[in-house]
Amino acid sequence: MLRRLNSFKRVFRTVGLQCMLVNVVNKGVKMVDFQPPPFRTLDDFLLSSARLSVPDVRNLDRWNNRIINNLLYYQSNYFAFAAAFLVIVGYFQPLQLILGATIVILLFLGFVWGAENKAVIRRFRRNHPSLSLAAILGSSYLLLSFLGGVAVFLFGIAFPILMILIHASVRLRSLKNKIENKLESIGLKRTPMGLLLEALGQEQEAGS
Repeated sequence: MLRRLNSFKRVFRTVGLQCMLVNVVNKGVKMVDFQPPPFRTLDDFLLSSARLSVPDVRNLDRWNNRIINNLLYYQSNYFAFAAAFLVIVGYFQPLQLILGATIVILLFLGFVWGAENKAVIRRFRRNHPSLSLAAILGSSYLLLSFLGGVAVFLFGIAFPILMILIHASVRLRSLKNKIENKLESIGLKRTPMGLLLEALGQEQEAGS
């Protein structure tokens, strides 16, 4: 009887070790799957091959779909554009920029936490992503207005975001754009913008 118990224990230990190894391997695979998105050429992003069109404001779902998929496809270009503004503004007002960025990040994390724990906020985030972003930025503006960092917020944070959203609104999607976003939507690639959109409740729209 004792021999059987000992044999069962050895089996359970072996299975436990195998499960741990599988978990480690799976985590490693996920890390390998994470790929930094490539930069799109300037010709594709802004110049001759870039096809631009004013969005149809009567079809909000299609407009939202275009914005989300362009945010995914051109994310490296967008991040570089925003970083350039942050560097310029930070050179002249580093402390104010750090303060503004900290407030925006804290409010964003607070909003995400609220959406994960409150059904009302979660529904609002899912149905009104633009208003959610506007609420975060508006709250940041109000807080910074009391702290004297409005100018830095407007030029270092709000203006780049506005320019990015305008480009994502008017840039028509190419076939390559659609294929790349299909890969992102089914989880073959995890990118910073994909995680950001997921935090805003828009992961189901990506790639559609």
